[in-house]
Amino acid sequence: MQKILFSILIFLFTTISCHKEIKSKKGGIDVVSNVYFDASKNLNKIQSFHLSSLNYSGDSIIERIPDIDAPEITKQIHFIKDSLCYTIENEDASKIILSEITKKHTPIPVENKKGGILFSKELIPNYRNRKNLSDTILFKKKYKRFEINSPWMYTRFYIYPTDTILPYSIYKHAEIDYKGRLERIDSYNKKTDIFVTLQLIARKHWDREAKEIFDFNHFIKNRKSE
Repeated sequence: MQKILFSILIFLFTTISCHKEIKSKKGGIDVVSNVYFDASKNLNKIQSFHLSSLNYSGDSIIERIPDIDAPEITKQIHFIKDSLCYTIENEDASKIILSEITKKHTPIPVENKKGGILFSKELIPNYRNRKNLSDTILFKKKYKRFEINSPWMYTRFYIYPTDTILPYSIYKHAEIDYKGRLERIDSYNKKTDIFVTLQLIARKHWDREAKEIFDFNHFIKNRKSE
């Protein structure tokens, strides 16, 4: 009886441990997209976009939106916290005090912000009719996959199995179902003959502009506590 009980406890502990989520405390996410025109003919007509550069420290997110024509130039900055978005306009990144931004600026729900990436609670269209595919290796990482095929659109989703949770996800419900992180979506529009890839690229470090903001605010916070 003791052996049976011990075996059950080991099973429960292992099951709980495998599904324990670990929140990443610091890092960044680059959201990039490639658009291929006349995709059925060849993949030579391509346009690439750096849609957003997310940088986070705990539950604070700095979103830097690059200029489409010149990605090295920042078009706009958003500060996101507690599901609220504050737009930062024409301010020196090295002098931005986030606590002052929340006092002086009127926030909007993060779902309503313009520019950058979408924060949506919507479900994947036609999700119930998805078909699971075999796992694949892409960029030296193993992914779970599923596809959704409709008369006008074919979409394939790539989920990286991991317990590490980032502060942003495209479709959280799919990540819960597949116990991982949705890092890539490939879509082909059958009517327009356009193929689109959307990638979330996680990184351990902040980009330069976000680092200036976080470091400066860390300095201000420490000075006030002295």
